[in-house]
Amino acid sequence: MPGYDYRRGGYYFVTICTKDRMKWFGEVLKGRMILNRHGEIVRERWLWLGKRYPHVRLDEYVVMPNHLHGILIIKPGVGNGRDRSRQTKSLSSVIGAFKATSCQSIRQDDHPAFQWQRSFYDHIIRSGESLKKIRHYIKTNPATWREDEENVHKT
Repeated sequence: MPGYDYRRGGYYFVTICTKDRMKWFGEVLKGRMILNRHGEIVRERWLWLGKRYPHVRLDEYVVMPNHLHGILIIKPGVGNGRDRSRQTKSLSSVIGAFKATSCQSIRQDDHPAFQWQRSFYDHIIRSGESLKKIRHYIKTNPATWREDEENVHKT
């Protein structure tokens, strides 16, 4: 959102897609996501964000064949101070770190062609009702994969 300070505390829903929506992370079978090695790397790197950044808490998330949906919570005033590595990072900086480290790990796993799509989708969650709906959407995403707009290869 133009002019919005993405370091502000709040709940953020993000979707991060692979380049050209290529399936890199596993398959949906009978409504359940089955992660492959690359999907496990993405899951591990997502969870790493909550350990790496003291001002970030992770909520509901799902790794899908060609994208990740997740809710990040940025806690205001946590991690500020002289140590620049502990200062509150913006949503873009946090997602950038996730994309860089997961991409590097997947490429080192003998897949140098892997790429994320440039940028990512974000939505500022402003109400408890919206949070509830988004959590439900994330939880049920594997079950609705056949109709998912991110499933450009319709399996």
